[in-house]
Amino acid sequence: MSIHILAHHQKQRTINGNFERSGETISRHFKKVINAIISLQGELLKKPEAVHINSTDERWKWFEGCLGALDGTHIRVRVPVEDKPRYRTRKNEIAINVLGVCSQDMQFIYVLPGWEGSAADSRVLRDAISRRNGFVVPRGKLHKRYFSEK
Repeated sequence: MSIHILAHHQKQRTINGNFERSGETISRHFKKVINAIISLQGELLKKPEAVHINSTDERWKWFEGCLGALDGTHIRVRVPVEDKPRYRTRKNEIAINVLGVCSQDMQFIYVLPGWEGSAADSRVLRDAISRRNGFVVPRGKLHKRYFSEK
């Protein structure tokens, strides 16, 4: 049921009728599955390794000590009519804002989905850093050339 909800963007109420289960049962099991997926993040998300000083990769050799790259993207979603203004992007699409962080070999290190499309990337990044178990930049990995201390 949980995979069906996620894969087909179904409401729990719809699943309620399709699988002939109560809303409480669906909600309880959905929460268990989501928590199980979250508990697997150590297995699914790679631990970052810094770019080596003698890197031969043309794309990364200029970023000695860098752990990877981050960027936000918008993913289209369907939301109730009353929520559409919050999810409307600057390109007039209804979407969520997703932060993705990848290592230099394009493996995901961190993903934060779910922010409204109207949210600024800086706000999403600030949320990712401030969360318990959120995005963490290891000490000593911010290069002074890119981040000045004021």
